[in-house]
Amino acid sequence: MSFGHPLLLLTLLVIPLAVGLYKLGERRRMRYALRYTNVDVLALVASAGRPWRRYLATGLFLATLAALCVAVARPRVASSVTSDKATVILVLDVSGSMQAVDVKPTRLAAAQSAIHTFLDKLPSRVRVGLVLFAGEAQVATPPTRDHALVGDAVDAAGEFRGFGGTAIGDAIATAVRLGLKVIGSPKNGSLASYTTAPAPAPKVSSTLVSILFLSDGRQTQGQLEPLDGAARARAAGFPVYTVALGTTGATKLRGFPGGFPGIGGPFGPGRRGLSPDPVTLKAIAQQTGGKFFRARSAGAVDAAYAKLGSSLGRTRGRAEITDILLAVGATLLVLAGALSALWSPRLP
Repeated sequence: MSFGHPLLLLTLLVIPLAVGLYKLGERRRMRYALRYTNVDVLALVASAGRPWRRYLATGLFLATLAALCVAVARPRVASSVTSDKATVILVLDVSGSMQAVDVKPTRLAAAQSAIHTFLDKLPSRVRVGLVLFAGEAQVATPPTRDHALVGDAVDAAGEFRGFGGTAIGDAIATAVRLGLKVIGSPKNGSLASYTTAPAPAPKVSSTLVSILFLSDGRQTQGQLEPLDGAARARAAGFPVYTVALGTTGATKLRGFPGGFPGIGGPFGPGRRGLSPDPVTLKAIAQQTGGKFFRARSAGAVDAAYAKLGSSLGRTRGRAEITDILLAVGATLLVLAGALSALWSPRLP
């Protein structure tokens, strides 16, 4: 814990001063005690009293003073705080395999619902961008604090018309380029402008740009391999959080129960074309300092996005708790007053 005005902690000295005055008052009261003519009555009154009640009310009052004295010093504690510069770039696979029905109602519909959960959990000050990809990647919305606009673009993701296939590496590189524009880096040109040389492991807290990547397939198209795209994210210091959506078993496409029409090979029913690539997506997350999530159901992908929505866009910082201490002090003061009024002696 730290304090904005540590010298004001000297106000805590009023507490031992108050205790001293209280003890002095007790002694003066004993010195001028009343004399009872009936000793039996005096013994009865003394036995019926409960001294701890008086001390409890006094203790609560002193605790109130302590809370207020600490509050004026503006205490701060280490906490996770939201930054106005935080940005999350969503990357969503909208290839044909996202119409598979192993995740109900479809993989794409489950992903869209999960992204809405993410946007609801995310602080309103965090900017969000959206990249859609199949065989090529395209920026659907630039980073914005208008989360409703991003949600509308997510709902319209099914209308995306790109080349067939899954370009994981290009999609990550597009998200990196978008993030570099946000932070004002000169490296925001073509894919070739990024180095593929090994870079030191990124510090997740060193940048406020995070990439949240969801795919249900493996790389079949694109200029860059998935780990080449991850290398660009790592060089930029952008952690990539990956979600592998779908099962590894046989599944069907909505509207095409026999697989993709006119295409055989890996895209037939029960083949690897409809299976996610968790190994690659996990490697991407590990290489960039992010986290990997495996989602085999709509509930699992929704839980993953809800968890990320509560954590992304935040950084380690110090939050002031003055208002909390003031509330505690006010509560203790009311409680002390109520107990004093309840237990105070009453005339017959």
